[in-house]
Amino acid sequence: MEVTIRRAEERDVPDILRLVRELATFEREPDAVSVTEAEMVDAGFGKKPVWWGWVAEDASGIVGIAICYERYSTWRGRVGYLEDIIVTEAARGQGVGERLFRECAADAVERGYHHLTWQVLDWNEGAIRFYDRLGAQMDGQWVNGKLDRDQLMKISGQ
Repeated sequence: MEVTIRRAEERDVPDILRLVRELATFEREPDAVSVTEAEMVDAGFGKKPVWWGWVAEDASGIVGIAICYERYSTWRGRVGYLEDIIVTEAARGQGVGERLFRECAADAVERGYHHLTWQVLDWNEGAIRFYDRLGAQMDGQWVNGKLDRDQLMKISGQ
């Protein structure tokens, strides 16, 4: 399979969202994706983009994506955050994910980031093996927290 990796473009958003939904199904949350194409376009290609990424495509179309954004660490400064690497089931095992990850790594170096960070579900053994193979440091001590929009509105008095 001949796969090309390139920067994501606005025209790719429908396929990016398709792969995001595929990931949500894999992660046992098939109904959790609420972002719309318009929101994703605005967030990636609007006046104040907050994410950027790459797509992997072959003759059949887009078979993989990687989405990143910038975070700030009060201890380390600017860091890159890898939100998602997603490769379709049919394209897995062919090095597509690693090629996408290497693009993210090169981008983090170019931007002068202290490090690149991401999350992986503790039961996703395939992803954990992938990151281990690349020499990643997996940290099991941090606990993730979040408040949804309704909770934020309640706390903020809105």
